[in-house]
Amino acid sequence: MKYVLMFVDTEEFAKELEAMSPAELEQAYQRVNQWFVDHASKITNRGAKLQGAETATTVRLDGGEPVTTDGPYIEGKEVVSGFVVIDVADLDEALRMVKTWPACPVVEIRPVES
Repeated sequence: MKYVLMFVDTEEFAKELEAMSPAELEQAYQRVNQWFVDHASKITNRGAKLQGAETATTVRLDGGEPVTTDGPYIEGKEVVSGFVVIDVADLDEALRMVKTWPACPVVEIRPVES
């Protein structure tokens, strides 16, 4: 079964990253890279790190005419910062993978429609 893992940054996590020394930041990135290595056989699309929410363009289709605005469509303290597609046996296996994620504090798991 395929799932998308969406990595969600919080304001608190962003502040923690900003407070890290270059050496601490390098160690954090190494843990993330190692997570990708450890789970490489399950990752079907490495996905990507997304640019900040301030770079987003949102198109609202819930009215008569589409409305395009800069930035995210909601004010929030959490933003999706990246994603990856995985192919695993079931949700339990996806949960086991996510529980070892070493970075941002929230990961949303969503099944991919086939």
